[in-house]
Formats: sequence, C-alpha cells, structure tokens
Amino acid sequence: MRALVVDDSRAMRSIIRRHLDELGIAVDEAGSGAEALFVLNHIQTPDVILLDWNMPEMNGLECLRRLRADAATANMRVMMVTTESEMAQVALALDAGADEYLMKPFDRQALLEKLLLIGLDPGRQAA
Repeated sequence: MRALVVDDSRAMRSIIRRHLDELGIAVDEAGSGAEALFVLNHIQTPDVILLDWNMPEMNGLECLRRLRADAATANMRVMMVTTESEMAQVALALDAGADEYLMKPFDRQALLEKLLLIGLDPGRQAA
C-alpha cells in the first residue's frame, strides 16, 4: 500500500509519515498542491492522497479539484487532512470530491479509522 502526503509543513509530513510507516504504508511526499500534481507523474500510483488544505502556490482544495478533473487521477482516493474544522469547509471539500476528512491534530488510530472508511485496510495487505 502506498500514500502521497501533501503538506507544506515538513514537520507535519514527518508526523504523518511516521503514522503511515507504523501501519506498513509506503510514503511519497509533496510540499504543495502544484508539487503533488508534478510528483504524481513520477511515482507509483498511490492508494491514497493525504492532502492539506492551507498551502502556498496551490491550496489543497484547488489541487483536489484538479485531481478530480483529470481522467488519470479522477478516481484516486483523497483524504483532506487539515485544521479547517468548520462544517462549511468540510462540506466544500466533500462536494469537491474528497473521500474523507481528517482534522488536525490526530493520532494513528484516527488515521487508521479514516483509511478503513475509504476502503483501505493496511492490516490486510499481502505479505
């Protein structure tokens, strides 16, 4: 199983990477939405993209919209991982095509629960 973590905070990418590593999920990283779109053309297709909302250059919502508009990425699972906690923001992300929404801060168990909700079970990977 593989994930692309997109966040402008190196520290947050490191935290998410640690949680994913503990779940046995390989991780690629990008520091912005624009970088994520570039990276996707150069890596193995991820099972999930964990996408921050507030980033420079291209925010997560714009990145999500571009992912959904491109036939090559339209069906990728995308989880917004953000401090945006207002219900209107959650609804906006879900309407734009996010598969799930995880609010920062979170722990490994919360991340696992969200992965399970979108149909990814790290515990059932082939050995």
